[in-house]
Amino acid sequence: MVEIGKEVPEFSLPASGDQTISLSSLRGKKVVIYFYPKDNTPGCTKESIGFGENYAAFQEAGAEILGISRDSVKSHNNFKAKYDFPFDLLSDKEETLCKLFDVIKEKNMYGKKVMGIERSTFVIDENGVLVQEWRKVKVPGHVDAVLEYVKGM
Repeated sequence: MVEIGKEVPEFSLPASGDQTISLSSLRGKKVVIYFYPKDNTPGCTKESIGFGENYAAFQEAGAEILGISRDSVKSHNNFKAKYDFPFDLLSDKEETLCKLFDVIKEKNMYGKKVMGIERSTFVIDENGVLVQEWRKVKVPGHVDAVLEYVKGM
């Protein structure tokens, strides 16, 4: 599992736009990875729109944004197109990255216990080292907090 102050292991996942994105291809940039439960659900849509609306500011700060969920690339392509997100969404159907970042948690859905993604955001520096994490994220104000952190790096 990842740890603050340690290098994040190389990863490569299928992404929107029918491409594959790897961590090594982003060296030299700060990387904001946000894990979210599901495409086109209210909280996830609001969070993703927030990152999209602030994308230019993240780019100015030298950061790239990646959204990750267990949805398929097809679902991601539709979600990205519907809201015109300027960043890529990665599909982690096998939960490889979800497990590496320890974001799969037991959740209560309508009285039933299910395993799902706990909304979480991570910042990786230009050298591939994990420098910040937010777990159990609440959407309001979150994107602003991440942007402030990235600007201060």
